[in-house]
Amino acid sequence: MSQIARTPKQLAAILRRVRRKTDLIQARLGEKAGLWQETVSKIEGGPGATKIATIFDLLAALDLEIKPRGKGSAADIEDVF
Repeated sequence: MSQIARTPKQLAAILRRVRRKTDLIQARLGEKAGLWQETVSKIEGGPGATKIATIFDLLAALDLEIKPRGKGSAADIEDVF
């Protein structure tokens, strides 16, 4: 199922929804991602100053990925950087 997040609040909601769907508590997700439970809670709480590396740690722990938006292929994302 494809989930789209266009804002930090939407991304937080997706992370929370997937965590709950996989029956993980925040502390366990934090362990899997190498983060504190408090960090997971703050991110799920909504917009805030969060390092992109922390978001990628949570995405990896939940087996989620980011795909580029638009008509290009996933390989085209390298052109953005």
